[in-house]
Amino acid sequence: MADRVPSLIASDVDGTLLDDRNRVSPATVDAVVSAARSGVDLVLATGRPPRWIAEVTDQLVVPDDLVEARPGGSLVRYAVCANGAIVYDVENDRILSAAELEVPRLRKLIEIVEDVLPDAGLAAERAGKSAHDSATRPFVASAGYEHAWLNPDHEVVDDVDLADEPAVKLLARAPQMRSEEMAELLIPAVGDLAAVTFSTSNGLIELAVPDTHKASGLQRLAQHVDLPMDRVVAFGDMPNDVEMLRWASHGAAMAHGHPDAIAAADEVAPTNNDDGVATVLRRYF
Repeated sequence: MADRVPSLIASDVDGTLLDDRNRVSPATVDAVVSAARSGVDLVLATGRPPRWIAEVTDQLVVPDDLVEARPGGSLVRYAVCANGAIVYDVENDRILSAAELEVPRLRKLIEIVEDVLPDAGLAAERAGKSAHDSATRPFVASAGYEHAWLNPDHEVVDDVDLADEPAVKLLARAPQMRSEEMAELLIPAVGDLAAVTFSTSNGLIELAVPDTHKASGLQRLAQHVDLPMDRVVAFGDMPNDVEMLRWASHGAAMAHGHPDAIAAADEVAPTNNDDGVATVLRRYF
């Protein structure tokens, strides 16, 4: 796709679009604005849930000349969340689809994780109908769960209540281990019951419906809205980006990224702190 303008941009968020201060750099904002002026959308493809998307989209404000075309106020209209399990309409704050682990499968997975990783805390992410659906408890966790991020928002429940409703992903957290170690133990035990991935190496594993990943989420997005997927340029840095980087017409991994992401990509871009996304997009816009 060397000289062809992308039809769509798909980007991971943490460690890719955001720098290490959780900011979208001015250079990246300018590149996304230039793409929007050419009619090319940026879709966020992230492990984050919809309720954590506004932190990103609020930094990508529509310039005056595009207000009529982008009435929602943000340059981002859609996001693929929870590693592809949730397709989210950002503009209208609406969940378009959710790939959910049904209760029996969720209960079986909990049994497996408790057997293989007995010291891990467990949590479940749920979809709801919008980013802040008051009718849904979005993130429930066992008493032993230690949040991996700086903005914990989980509700502690009894272990039995973790699986009382379907979930888009089951999370296992063992701070004393590396995520790579956890995955090596879990993948053979889980088999085809779930997709297993991780977006950080600090002892966090995420399980979802089989064959659910960011690429499948983007494909499901295309079933709901008219976005061209024939020439996608994708950006990522961790194993949960691998399928998307391979599926895209052109995949760019961040230079600081996990070896699995770099191996799956067509090129290695500068780091998230060195405007890697902007550097690649400047070739096209």
